[in-house]
Amino acid sequence: MSKRTDGAVAINRRANFDYEIEETFEAGLVLTGSEVKSLREGRANIAESYVSPENDEIWLINSDIPTYGPANRFNHDPRRHRKLLLKRREIAKLQGAVAKEGRTIIALRLFFNDRGMAKILIGLARGKKTVDKRQTIKDRDWNKQKARLMKNMG
Repeated sequence: MSKRTDGAVAINRRANFDYEIEETFEAGLVLTGSEVKSLREGRANIAESYVSPENDEIWLINSDIPTYGPANRFNHDPRRHRKLLLKRREIAKLQGAVAKEGRTIIALRLFFNDRGMAKILIGLARGKKTVDKRQTIKDRDWNKQKARLMKNMG
């Protein structure tokens, strides 16, 4: 497995295409030892995961951290629900946005910070409509074409 230079273990690439991200939060994760070892190997998938507020806590659901081979019988469940660590004020803000405004909380990026702690970047988002997605594709294609022209012309 190749190491990333930006420290990211997993990135949700579809998030910016499917959602309009309004605000981001950095949260800690409650992990077991075998989960951390597996993350250090660079093995995780957060593409299908989402975040859910339940009972004044925030949970990461459906993220996949594969089992760590040498941990044998002390291994973890790969798709277990993982508790996120946020400040009380941030939890209240996220719960209010989901309940009242119909927003979605999605996982954007799983990484290790400067101190070596596993963190996850979550975003408060609104779903894009098909028209907005088409516009995103047009903008991306135009930027590629513009960069190509600037490179060739000068």
